[in-house]
Amino acid sequence: MIGALLTPHLAPHAHGAVPLEFIAMMFAGLAIIAYAGGMVASRRAGRPWPFHRGVLWIAGVVAATVSVVGPLAAVAHDSFVAHMWSHLLIGMLAPVLLVLAAPVTLALRTLDVVPARRLARLLKSRPARFVAHPITATVLSAGGLWLIYLTPTFGSMQSNPLVHLLVHAHVLAAGYLFTTAVIGLDPRPHPATKWLTAAALVLAVASHAVLAKYLYAHPPAGVAASEAHEGARLMYYLGGWIEAAVIVIFCAQWYRAAGRSLSRAGAPRGDRLTRSR
Repeated sequence: MIGALLTPHLAPHAHGAVPLEFIAMMFAGLAIIAYAGGMVASRRAGRPWPFHRGVLWIAGVVAATVSVVGPLAAVAHDSFVAHMWSHLLIGMLAPVLLVLAAPVTLALRTLDVVPARRLARLLKSRPARFVAHPITATVLSAGGLWLIYLTPTFGSMQSNPLVHLLVHAHVLAAGYLFTTAVIGLDPRPHPATKWLTAAALVLAVASHAVLAKYLYAHPPAGVAASEAHEGARLMYYLGGWIEAAVIVIFCAQWYRAAGRSLSRAGAPRGDRLTRSR
């Protein structure tokens, strides 16, 4: 799905060829249809899937798609502000929406036994555990942004179709991995401690804020100061709101987990008191 969503505007299509924009829209539609099919299959199996998660999935696919297809994607090649809107949609908002839709859980619930077991083994594999670790995900997500804007990568992605594809694929994939590591609802074998995850979250938020301020003071090559200022403010404030939402969700999950732990710890004492009566 990621590769298909990121292919528009990479190169002009030849006469008679299928437009890349159409292919991207087709794959986005297939992603929505596949998720909806999983919801239907889960319901038929007697385990209805929450409707709001389907809405989140659709919103996440749309957010990722509009950042690479259509007017915003076209303008983003020449406007740093539009580029920043695209970055926030595909790198921050879309990952949050997609992660909260819990697609892996839905897949495990509705796939046949053999592919479901293969997916479960993949999640437990050492490479998967490494890339899904909060520290690794933070380096890939936050560190990758610094490389994009502090190296010639930003200029190259505006003119080189392959670089453009790779950068957008990285931003979406890294954002999804980071969000999964922090607030993921899908199964995570051997998850990191909440304290370590909180530290990674604080580091990522601080890195994003510092980068926004750096871009405000040091515009990327070829970007006018006024454009850089507006884009950096957008990155700082709107990105901050998305990060605040992630922090609220993370704290709520931690609070609920702590409450469940206390309930389990208190249950034996309650049973003993009941028996003593």
